[in-house]
Amino acid sequence: MLKLLNLLKDGRFHSGEALGAALGVSRSAVWKQLQHLESELNLTIHKVRGRGYQLAVPLNLLESHAIAAFSQGAQWPVFIHEEIDSTNAEGLRLAGKGQAAPFLVLAERQSAGRGRRGREWVSPFAENLYYSLVLRIDGGMRQLEGLSLVVGLAVMRTLQAFGLADVGLKWPNDVLAGGRKITGILLELVGDPADVCHVVLGIGINVNMQSSDQIDQQWTSMRSETGRVVDRNQLVALLSQQLQHELARHRRYGFAAFQEEWEQAHLWQGRKVSLVAGTTRIDGVALGVDGQGGLRLEVDGVEKSFSGGELSLRLRNDS
Repeated sequence: MLKLLNLLKDGRFHSGEALGAALGVSRSAVWKQLQHLESELNLTIHKVRGRGYQLAVPLNLLESHAIAAFSQGAQWPVFIHEEIDSTNAEGLRLAGKGQAAPFLVLAERQSAGRGRRGREWVSPFAENLYYSLVLRIDGGMRQLEGLSLVVGLAVMRTLQAFGLADVGLKWPNDVLAGGRKITGILLELVGDPADVCHVVLGIGINVNMQSSDQIDQQWTSMRSETGRVVDRNQLVALLSQQLQHELARHRRYGFAAFQEEWEQAHLWQGRKVSLVAGTTRIDGVALGVDGQGGLRLEVDGVEKSFSGGELSLRLRNDS
């Protein structure tokens, strides 16, 4: 299927005879594969008598050599999958099998992509970026403090480099553009954080997606914000470079070095918010973050700090 996609990805017409010759199969076999592409990957393929077959929208498939062409300096080993349950899950599996970290897992589509608090991460084929970076952490909880917030800063700066102007952060793990979600970040850890562990930095970015009826919140994409189709290979290269820089700074100085700049990028700074954990709700004013990345709230005139993977921050209607 991937070989056929590579023949069609340019968005031009290709005859059934030419496709069959390139694949070494009959024209009827080509027809069956085309039907499979439409049904399984939700791709629209135009069929015109005398001209052949054409993808309605050209595809920009992820390719290691293309990523390398856009990269500067050292690169992480990269594993690219046509489809996988979850790039985070695959990253953890590879680490468990002894794959040396750091390394990167990418996918064109996820069948069981996941976000924070058990939510599904909608993952259409070849439209967005499903990116998991696996790191080895040797003996230091300090290396984990505020790590997801540092990743958010790196993503935000990458999006700005692609021309997105109205972009900022929402505690703890979201990047918003025009007030709508464009990126989610999910960190997962395996091993002993006091000794040796692996952490997966899972990043999902809405890149070229323009419509979806599966997302239950306001969202946007890079294409919707800029009006341009984004080369996802270039995005991978620039995001990796930005992460390399910020992760090195975090290892050297800790999260305290990022605290002020993160607060400057926090879209809800000084706003009235509600912090929700299950059925518990705490109302307050967002003051910023502490030196470990926890949320600082003014609650009834008293400053308190909160942290935890199951917390959700919401803007109050009276803000």
